Amino acid sequence: MDEFDYYAVLEIGRNATAEEIKRAFRKAALKYHPDKNRDNPEAEAKFKQINEAYQVLSDENKRPIYDRYGRAGLNSQGSSAGFDDMFGDIADVFDSFFGGGRKRSSGRHKESLDIAAELELSFMEAVFGCKKTLKYRYAKPCGECGGSGGKRKSCDYCNGRGQIYQRQGFMTFSQTCPKCNGSGNILETACKECKGKGAIFIDDSIEIAIPEGVDNGQRLRASGRGAMGQSGSRGDLYVILSVRDDPVFERHDADVYVQAPVFFTLAALGGTIEVATLRGKKNLEIERGARDKAQIRLRGEGIKSATSGRQGDMIVQIKIVYPKKLSDEQEELLTKLHESFGQEGTAHKGFFDEIADRVKGWFS
Repeated sequence: MDEFDYYAVLEIGRNATAEEIKRAFRKAALKYHPDKNRDNPEAEAKFKQINEAYQVLSDENKRPIYDRYGRAGLNSQGSSAGFDDMFGDIADVFDSFFGGGRKRSSGRHKESLDIAAELELSFMEAVFGCKKTLKYRYAKPCGECGGSGGKRKSCDYCNGRGQIYQRQGFMTFSQTCPKCNGSGNILETACKECKGKGAIFIDDSIEIAIPEGVDNGQRLRASGRGAMGQSGSRGDLYVILSVRDDPVFERHDADVYVQAPVFFTLAALGGTIEVATLRGKKNLEIERGARDKAQIRLRGEGIKSATSGRQGDMIVQIKIVYPKKLSDEQEELLTKLHESFGQEGTAHKGFFDEIADRVKGWFS
């Protein structure tokens, strides 16, 4: 068995997370897939290494064994389980790459015509709702080759069965053929119209009504606006919302936080300040002796959640601001004010004197 390092094959560090491993696998699998590298005989061997590396590093039981003992440790434990999960992932890779999914002969996988597109919103568009026009692309079967991608031949890796088999002791395990993805055939001559993909891509646009209160990562579905299948029917378009941060407001579910600068003299004396809310400016009473980072809750001034319908609150957090420079006159006035407090203005001195006296008492 040729030796190679699983981490090096996927071009990741040994501390990579599960999500980083999956991203690296998808990137490498697309790069070295045999259908994309018909003139590169080394791609097939590299493709097998990528599959093997992902099968082990994505398995929470196998990865620690590999990290400690290497591939030899896996051989002693048996490493043929988990093929279905692995090829489920690789199927997703090629579904997305070929724009809408390929049918496989195993019967486990169905053609997926659903597609996804990201739509960016400003903070206020997400809060109050809006109408947006989304431009996107969808795939439809190539009319020239009927969606086959061109002239095809029986897969030489699985002998046209769509499955390959491995024997471990008295048990035999099957897995979807990694070269033909279970179809039993591979592309021999690519269609000139679609370059062997079996599909062409159509530019389209749709106007979407964004409801108020949507949040980052939420999805909206546009029925019948996805990829087109061989029968002419279309899947759905899933619009994934990406909401930009706001320089003033910070959202937590339906509640909104905003910071209000309060000058130190106003914090001591109390008074009224003007704060920004989602629906305009609002006067806010500051109590005498307000403390830094104190919070004031404004009921109903937050966001109406698109999922629960709950009307959130706005939480105003006080930030006490001090002058950066003082004139001679201001410094003199502050000094007089400080001295006018007497013992209260130097309370910390009396506190530390008391501590010192206690320490002396320990040794007397």
